[in-house]
Amino acid sequence: MKYLFLLLIGVPVSLFAQDCRIKKEKDQFSQQERLTTGFIQLTNCRLSITADSKELDFLFSLGPDKCFDENSTLTVVYDDGHTKTNLRNTGSMNCEGLFHFTVRNTTTTNYNLDRLTTKKVKAFVLTNANVTTTVLLNPDQQQMIQTAAGCMAKEAKTLIAQP
Repeated sequence: MKYLFLLLIGVPVSLFAQDCRIKKEKDQFSQQERLTTGFIQLTNCRLSITADSKELDFLFSLGPDKCFDENSTLTVVYDDGHTKTNLRNTGSMNCEGLFHFTVRNTTTTNYNLDRLTTKKVKAFVLTNANVTTTVLLNPDQQQMIQTAAGCMAKEAKTLIAQP
């Protein structure tokens, strides 16, 4: 009877657990621990989220022949269609289709990261020199982004050095 009671109490808790697929690895240069989601396949690009003790790095890989520089922007369009977030490229200039934006890793969740964890993303719009690339997301991809961002926001806090 005790075991049945424990099973009934444990089932609802396990239903609300997030499915976090985060890998731990060591940075090859600093030898510090970092976390990564690996690449998440989206409609016409891939996204990887990597966290270390200082920042969370969102890397979009759109394939060759897409150029980005320090003036490139990313507009995150949320599911309601009216709410947007504008971010700048924090990566180096390249024509390999790589776009980065970073968020500081702090004990309180950054506003932009919090929005990614609480709202579903409808599309990512990447712009460089009047060339626009739109990444539309289906409902499954929207959920994957929201879950991955939520897991990284939570787990990245464990990497912050304690004074």
